[in-house]
Amino acid sequence: MTSAEIRQHFLDFFRSKGHTIVPSAPIVVKNDPTLLFTNAGMNQFKDYFLGNKQAPHHRVADTQKCLRVSGKHNDLEEVGVDTYHHTMFEMLGNWSFGDPANPTAGYFKKEAIAWSWELLTEVFKLPKDRLYVTVFEGDGKEQLPKDEEAFNEWKQWIAEDRILLGNKKDNFWEMGDTGPCGPCTEIHVDCRTDEERKKQDGKELVNNDHPQVIEIWNNVFIQFNRLKDGKLDSLPAKHVDTGMGFERLVRVLHGKQSNYDTDIFSGTIASTGKIVHKTYDATDSKEAVAFRVIADHIRAISFTIADGQLPSNTGAGYVIRRILRRAVRYYYSYLDYKQPLLFQLVPVLAEQFKAVFPELHQQVDFVSKVVKEEEEAFLRTLDKGLKKIDELVAGAKNKTINGTAAFELYDTYGFPVDLTRLIAGEQNLQVDEAGFEKEMQQQKERSRAATTLDTEDWVNIYESKGQKFVGYELLKVQTKVIKYRKIKAKGKESFQLVLDTTPFYAESGGQVGDTGELYFDGEIVAVTDTKKENDLIVHFTDKLPINITAPVDAQVDTERRRKIMVHHSATHLLHAALRKVLGTHVAQKGSLVNDEYLRFDVSHFAKISEEELGKVEALVNEKIRENIPVVIKEMPKEEAMQSGAMALFGEKYSDVVRVVTIDPTYSIELCGGTHVGATGELGILKIKLETAVAAGVRRIEAVCGSAAEVFINEQFGVLRGVRESLKNPKELIKAVEGLSAENNELKKKLDHLENRMLVGIRNELLTKDEIINGVTYIGDIVEVSNADALKKLCFDLKNNLHDYVAVLGANIGGKPFVAIGISDTVVAARGLDAGKIIKEQVAPLIKGGGGGQKNLATAGGQEAGGLRQVIEKVKSLL
Repeated sequence: MTSAEIRQHFLDFFRSKGHTIVPSAPIVVKNDPTLLFTNAGMNQFKDYFLGNKQAPHHRVADTQKCLRVSGKHNDLEEVGVDTYHHTMFEMLGNWSFGDPANPTAGYFKKEAIAWSWELLTEVFKLPKDRLYVTVFEGDGKEQLPKDEEAFNEWKQWIAEDRILLGNKKDNFWEMGDTGPCGPCTEIHVDCRTDEERKKQDGKELVNNDHPQVIEIWNNVFIQFNRLKDGKLDSLPAKHVDTGMGFERLVRVLHGKQSNYDTDIFSGTIASTGKIVHKTYDATDSKEAVAFRVIADHIRAISFTIADGQLPSNTGAGYVIRRILRRAVRYYYSYLDYKQPLLFQLVPVLAEQFKAVFPELHQQVDFVSKVVKEEEEAFLRTLDKGLKKIDELVAGAKNKTINGTAAFELYDTYGFPVDLTRLIAGEQNLQVDEAGFEKEMQQQKERSRAATTLDTEDWVNIYESKGQKFVGYELLKVQTKVIKYRKIKAKGKESFQLVLDTTPFYAESGGQVGDTGELYFDGEIVAVTDTKKENDLIVHFTDKLPINITAPVDAQVDTERRRKIMVHHSATHLLHAALRKVLGTHVAQKGSLVNDEYLRFDVSHFAKISEEELGKVEALVNEKIRENIPVVIKEMPKEEAMQSGAMALFGEKYSDVVRVVTIDPTYSIELCGGTHVGATGELGILKIKLETAVAAGVRRIEAVCGSAAEVFINEQFGVLRGVRESLKNPKELIKAVEGLSAENNELKKKLDHLENRMLVGIRNELLTKDEIINGVTYIGDIVEVSNADALKKLCFDLKNNLHDYVAVLGANIGGKPFVAIGISDTVVAARGLDAGKIIKEQVAPLIKGGGGGQKNLATAGGQEAGGLRQVIEKVKSLL
């Protein structure tokens, strides 16, 4: 069977057992503060396990795109080196969401175990004598008993000596430090040769990191909830959560020793070989590792970009940038390919997965463009960085690369520390990790915008079958608090409240969360923000009311919400206008909608010209003047897509969707946000700026309604001020152009005078030279108007001197500036380095900093009184 057929067999098998097949959630996680990426199949179902939401189907199966390169699941350094670790992988899963009111709708250990055995041995025909299973042995410390139920179920299918007991680490699954958890049973397969199996019993190698005795399937039985104090409560509804690594399954069924030898990766590897004119030999050589790294990494890079996460310097974007740069480093160094390679593989991947993950195929040009530009940017710095590393390797003391130097590689050249570690390891060196972490920590502390929330357990007040949002129709309701918890951030305590019914819109889809007030028995509690935690709407407050069990009047800030709605409806008009003016390749890549302005990111490969922006703005304002009704309907997703509605890549939509239509021939979008009743409420749209935000992505900021009125008035105010400053000329533009021409002419004259002055200073300096140990030395404090003049003087002296050192200082506006020039002959003969002297000798004396080349360097500082010491200090070096 091909890998595609194996995947289909899995889904068809569970469909036959009453499961609904659901699509993969995006690999990029939204509305979950605990995750950057989907790292397990269960992520999209967390709300069902937590009891925040009722599952629409009791039995579900899927294949889920997952990414594990951060946090505790960090396998990046093993990827490509071994045969089975991956960054992105597919997790096949079958799920049962228990319902105490309808116990037979789902299933538990009996069915899960029987079906996993049936699928592996009867459908996929795996030899039974190669399979082992593990069950939870219990944990006395936590008063958790052995999972006898799973043990007894397995005895019906497999010999008892193949049922192995596993400890809490291997056989008890937990979502995190708190939350749903339970025992699990794993299925392992022994892929060794018959000769190897005769020499050693496979059961001795289970869970011992043997590359050929591997876990293939994990069945988790979620039956407890862990509280913050560590206590476990039994869940009223028990669930089944299974995961089978698709890549491993295919490898086993194909009888291969490596995941990379299957047809999941062979097409990408073959394409890479054609590009670099080399052949993959599946060995442990660096060249073969490079092939595997590329085949793995291109998947993680492509699918995350397709799901909406662009490479960047922070958060999830930086994880993708790290993966991409690791791949570039491998092909650059080991496949001897010095130009962008990865972008050429995106179409290969898109074609391979178009039936199962079509989002990449639909955006293949955009993703290819983003990847290519990222590669080009890194290749520009890679050469410099590798030269820098060569210097560090040559100067390494105690076989260690200094942590500060490793951080400079990261900060200046974009080298992730694992890349530096990799290169150091090739030279039998290590990296001072502690020193690197110290520098990294200091940088984080300097730039940290937020701190991790410390959250306590939820305090439940009332039982609830799910929260109700009524904020589309109502902005004030009477409700009650069903649960709350205390949180701490930056040392400040605040609270999160969950209301049974809420009119507050939670931050989502680019729209900011509502603010407003809660009224408890006459006591007012301000809501400072509203966010989603998965699908739970959480209200942030700075205090708790005295009587939290009292009925609550929940009131949204109406005026703020109205301004937000104006800007949200404007984004729909703007999106449609951009597609009409620029072309249908334009797709939304991000947005921010608040009460002050809108920010809209779109895929487009060139700067949007002033003429194009003018056309876009005119079209939007025409639609505003038409006062078109904004029609909002809920309908099945398939019906919405057939009607021409636009869906955003990277968003997870339910079976029933909300469709916002502003003229069926102009704009139809799937959208969960809040909107005006008709376009006339927007008043006018004014575009403030257009800029690049990432490769192939442009950003537009605009204002509508009262915000546009404020902006226009501000601009007229500026214009009025300019007119008055120029004595109210009849033709303002002509007057400004005349002023600019006059300014340029004066600059030329000033430069001419300055150059003549510098010639005079140079001639005077040449009369002050000293010969010290065969070197001409000039050191003086001069009067110049800017720091560049010091550099010019050093250049000029170079044409008049041989074997010299010149140190020039200047007090400019009370601040010291220094320039050092050294002839190449003295640099070579005496080992002097102007850049080093500036950093080590000069900077401390003037309380400043600087740098430069060996033959010319500059510095600036705070202590002008140190200039004379600088001149004497450099003189003493001779």
